[in-house]
Amino acid sequence: MQSTNPMRAKEREWAFAVRNDAAMLASIEHCVDGPYHIINPDEFGRNLKAFQDVLVGAGVSGHVYFGKKANKAGAWLRQVSTMNGSVDVASAPELVHALANGVPGNRIGVTGAAKTGDLLWLASRHGSVVAIDALDELERAISIAKQSRSALRILLRVLPSSHPDSRFGLNRDDLQQALSRCVSARDHIIMDGFSFHLDGYTVAPRAELASALVHKCQQAREAGLRASTVCIGGGFACSYVEEEDWRKFVEQLRPSQFHAQKTFGHFYPYYQNPTGAAMLDAILQTTVADTTLATKLRVAKIDLHLEPGRALVDGTGMTVFPVLGFKRNSDHGIVTVAGVSMSLAEQWRNSEFLPTPILIQRGPPRRQEPIHAAIGGSSCMENDMLTWRKIKFPATPRYGDVVVYPNTAGYQMDKSESEFHQIPLPPKIVVAAETKGFVWKIDK
Repeated sequence: MQSTNPMRAKEREWAFAVRNDAAMLASIEHCVDGPYHIINPDEFGRNLKAFQDVLVGAGVSGHVYFGKKANKAGAWLRQVSTMNGSVDVASAPELVHALANGVPGNRIGVTGAAKTGDLLWLASRHGSVVAIDALDELERAISIAKQSRSALRILLRVLPSSHPDSRFGLNRDDLQQALSRCVSARDHIIMDGFSFHLDGYTVAPRAELASALVHKCQQAREAGLRASTVCIGGGFACSYVEEEDWRKFVEQLRPSQFHAQKTFGHFYPYYQNPTGAAMLDAILQTTVADTTLATKLRVAKIDLHLEPGRALVDGTGMTVFPVLGFKRNSDHGIVTVAGVSMSLAEQWRNSEFLPTPILIQRGPPRRQEPIHAAIGGSSCMENDMLTWRKIKFPATPRYGDVVVYPNTAGYQMDKSESEFHQIPLPPKIVVAAETKGFVWKIDK
């Protein structure tokens, strides 16, 4: 059979230490019957600080909002709270969860599609800022602010001209109407500025649109509006594997590398550059009309908001699946693990999570003879496959082993999880480093 590219995951030091700590994994598995996720909020804190440091280094005032939809764990919110960070939510339960974990209301941003009345009311009562997406939503926001007698902070979400078919954002005519309505409703609405979100992971379009919105803020100020913020949304790139591995994978991609000759419509770009906080720095240092965006923001005294999700949980988690069995299927084997592929969300978008899973062997020594195998879940569904790609394992997996999927905290762990077959959802295990090693607890 055609050999598959190794696609070894980039792992951080804590992840190596934890997955090689046999005693700690055994203690977790003594309490947890089935798959589980491991998360490290201290590593999240390092990611958040890197973004905050870029803003400080560029002399730009602003806030880093954690895009909560990337991962539901409460531990991230506690970390945000202790670091004076902010959170981006899109539902009333998400807002309540953030408040319950110590994030003050004025550090919460509300985005997403048309918001419910409850969500707008909560945002108004707690001083959160809401990205307004449509004219009818603006009217409902004004009405709710009147009833609650609490002025509502808003950003007007702009439809990017480069994405005219997006279902999000105000087009040019609606944006003008919204600005006029904000002027007439100043007793109930505080128009903080503008926001946008761009698909993809490129630097220049974000810098260019942000620069244009700085000018829009200046115009809005002339009409008597506060207009002191530009929010550039999320989409901060992450790099899961090395460049050479990714290049070879793309060049050598064949259906024969996958169980059942499976083909896919797309893959996340698992190698990218720049990533995370370095991408933010690149955006701020991009020159638009002879001036960097950072300079333009400083001169105009405008805050920059951003909403990284995946980039803040990059390198902060892994998922562990116990092996239930193995069988050979033609030129390759099938490993069956406890749990289902809904705990690895990429599979449910007709795609594949490509960083190579790691086999941890347990029990008596066995012959170390490499074998290729795909990995399936324990449900009765034919398409319940965690990994269609034929992975090269150092030995035949067997009952009692575990398979570790590295770096799964961003959109993989819980985006699609379901209690199918009445199987409990995998718990999230929060780890923290202490002098003699790591300690753990279950996230609430």
